[in-house]
Amino acid sequence: MKVYKTTKGIVIAENDVFYRVDSESWDTFMNRTHLFQRLTSEIKNLEPISRFDSSTIMAPIESQEIWASGVTYMRSREARMEESKKAGGDTFYDKVYDAERPELFFKALANRTVGTNDYVNIRKDSKWDVPEPELTLWISSKGTIEGYTVGNDMSSRSIEGENPLYLPQAKMFERCAGLGPCVYVTESPIDPKTKIEIEILRENKQVFYGTVPISNMKRRHAELVEFLFRECDFPYGCYLMTGTGIVPPDDFTLQPNDEIRITIGHIGTLVNTVAYKLESSI
Repeated sequence: MKVYKTTKGIVIAENDVFYRVDSESWDTFMNRTHLFQRLTSEIKNLEPISRFDSSTIMAPIESQEIWASGVTYMRSREARMEESKKAGGDTFYDKVYDAERPELFFKALANRTVGTNDYVNIRKDSKWDVPEPELTLWISSKGTIEGYTVGNDMSSRSIEGENPLYLPQAKMFERCAGLGPCVYVTESPIDPKTKIEIEILRENKQVFYGTVPISNMKRRHAELVEFLFRECDFPYGCYLMTGTGIVPPDDFTLQPNDEIRITIGHIGTLVNTVAYKLESSI
């Protein structure tokens, strides 16, 4: 089943039947263990709504933090090593891929996150920018994985490639994260055969396409969550982007007005457009 945050309240969808929950905040409603069983029980007491207006969908986030994982796919390892080679940082990514401890970093709060059909930014001081399509975990404050959504981890490869220590600047800026369109809540873990797809359109023409099954991840979802929760508390729950296995070629960079379409089976499609990039004043 799917849970949407909308301008008119929370909407639950099951088998294309939609139910509105008006009295709950997103934080309270979503931050529960055994969420699938609870929703299954609760919709029995709700009346279906006659029409669901998709234009009301918001980013599914309120007080949550978004964290991200790096170098969890072989393709990501290769790309990070190549972009950092000139700076001598390539071996760091190789070591992370094989290490026991994963790479985890803070990505965004709600004020820097956008939903589907909204604009994402590319940095004014960057010359090489890409989206990173990622399966994103919805995790309760108890550390249990309760659902999944689509994540767009906007990244400046030129800044990250200069020096691995510049990662926060390459990853965190205004409108740096896309999330949505919903949270897919399941009774059991998502099928590892599920595919992540990305299509980038420029002037309505496809300029990049890629796909990868989530089974290509080296790290297990539970492993990433365990490391994230070792010394961090998340009173409202949190999101964790699980890394990307799709990286555009080195001669590709995003341009203003490019449309990014990220689709993950069962969840849906997150659509973001690149905002106009002003000339750098630096």
